[in-house]
Amino acid sequence: MGLRIKHFLAKDLGLDLGTANSLVYEKNKGIIFREPSVVAVKKNTNEIVAIGRDAEQMIGRTPSNIVALRPLKEGVIANYELTKELIRHLFKKALKRRFGFKPRVVVSIPTGITGVERRAVLDATLSAGAGEAFLIEEPVAAAIGAGLPVQEAVGNMVINIGSGTTDVAVISLGGVVAGLSVRVGGDAMDAGIIRFIRRQYNLSIGERSAEELKIELGSAYPLPDEEQRTGEARGRDQVSGLPKNVIVNAGEIRAALKEPIAAIINGIRQVVEKTPPELVADIMHQEIVMTGGGALLAGLDQLVARELSMEVKLASDPMACVVKGAGQTLEHLDALKRALVGSKKSTR
Repeated sequence: MGLRIKHFLAKDLGLDLGTANSLVYEKNKGIIFREPSVVAVKKNTNEIVAIGRDAEQMIGRTPSNIVALRPLKEGVIANYELTKELIRHLFKKALKRRFGFKPRVVVSIPTGITGVERRAVLDATLSAGAGEAFLIEEPVAAAIGAGLPVQEAVGNMVINIGSGTTDVAVISLGGVVAGLSVRVGGDAMDAGIIRFIRRQYNLSIGERSAEELKIELGSAYPLPDEEQRTGEARGRDQVSGLPKNVIVNAGEIRAALKEPIAAIINGIRQVVEKTPPELVADIMHQEIVMTGGGALLAGLDQLVARELSMEVKLASDPMACVVKGAGQTLEHLDALKRALVGSKKSTR
């Protein structure tokens, strides 16, 4: 009876550990919050000063003895201890007073990461307080979250563009038939804008300013009014060292994004080339589904459709598809067990 009560009180959580943001899904409730994947620490002592939203506010604004870090890079763990503390923070916020009851957690991971990287995610999740941890590949989770029939013997193609990686996969019978994780995403787009502004205007801008320009003016496909659509890039002049503002237009930002977008298109082509002809035929009769925050870039779906000569659609609420899929996998664990690629129970 005690075990039944403990299982009833424990929560089942879906976790999308992203390079920029982490989202948490609670079984039967949906997404309960999203938090920036940032931890602020003191340099000398490694003492944690802030996690999540509070830590994000410190990026680029900290005194010399404090640094704001992202413990995940390109979708995988770059700093094990800080990742564990980030997950612990997410659990504490999700579980509140029921922290004594260890949750079952499904965590999304990029396609094609190594066995060592998979074990690191499982171990960090269990060390942070999970009773049982499961892994699911991001494009499979995204497909489930987007409502695609992943369990059927039919090809479904998903392109999930996150901050650190773009995961492309053809899914059938609950698993990835052909897939690739390209270490290019929203962060690479921001870096492209930073390089372009520095080269074109001798102006150094920060990541946040670059992201704002991407959201406001960015596109992957020529827009009719892009010369008229303008925004302000604010930063430091590289020659004088003084503050400086320049006006840039949408056409310039599109040019700045060319390189990372070309890498994403190349990755998609590679997956199509590796896909069995029968499944390619299935995909041509359906639509390729795009998910992730990077998929919101204006005109990107049009560009992919043109390059592949296939129908492409943007999922509804693309940023939430991965965590929704992770959470829904726990809600239907028996039916979707084949979608999981790893699991581990706590021994404590």
